[in-house]
Amino acid sequence: MTPKRWKLNIRPRELPFRRHLARASVALIYRQSEDAGVELLFIQRARKEGDPWSGHMAFPGGRMQPEDANPRATAERETLEETGVDLARNGYFQARLSDLLTRQHSRWRPMVVTPYVYEWRGPQTVSPNHEVEKLLWISLDYLAAKENQGKILWRTRLGTLKLPCCRYQDHCIWGLSYSMLQDLLAQIFSDKVQS
Repeated sequence: MTPKRWKLNIRPRELPFRRHLARASVALIYRQSEDAGVELLFIQRARKEGDPWSGHMAFPGGRMQPEDANPRATAERETLEETGVDLARNGYFQARLSDLLTRQHSRWRPMVVTPYVYEWRGPQTVSPNHEVEKLLWISLDYLAAKENQGKILWRTRLGTLKLPCCRYQDHCIWGLSYSMLQDLLAQIFSDKVQS
C-alpha cells in the first residue's frame, strides 16, 4: 500500500441523537513505515482489576470532558495523554469515520464513539502513560489480509458469541476497534478502486 495522504470521500453516519448521550472519541493514526508501507497505531490497554477491557487492543481515545471544544479535540487530548503523540502539532487530520453506539464501561447507559483519522508526521518516539501497556504499529496490508481475520468467543449472560477479529502475534483486535478498522479499510480500498 502506497503511503500518501488519502483523499477519503467519506460520508460518515452521524447518529441523530448523539448530542444527548455521553460521547467519546478515538484517533486512528497511520504513518509511513520503514519499508515504504503504511502502518496503523494501536494501544494495548494496561491490565487493571475490574476493567472489563483490561489488556485489550484499542485505538487511543476516551470520554469527552466539559473542557473539550468538540469530539475531535477529545481524540487529540486523550491521544496525547495516553501515548505522548501530539496530533495538534504533528498530525494531519484526514477524515471522520461513522459514529458507533456502545455502552459506558460500568453502566448500561449508551455512549457514542466517534473515530478520527490522522496521518502522523512526528517523531518516532512515544511515551505511553499508565493506561497503556504497549504501543504497536501494525501494517495496513497485514490488517487487511484475509488470512489474518478470525473469530473470538465472547461470553455473555445470554450465551457465547462468535465475533470477528484480526489476530496479530498474541493480540486480538475485535469489538469497536475492529469495526472502526474495517470502516477505515473499506474507505481506503474503495477510494483506491474509484481513483
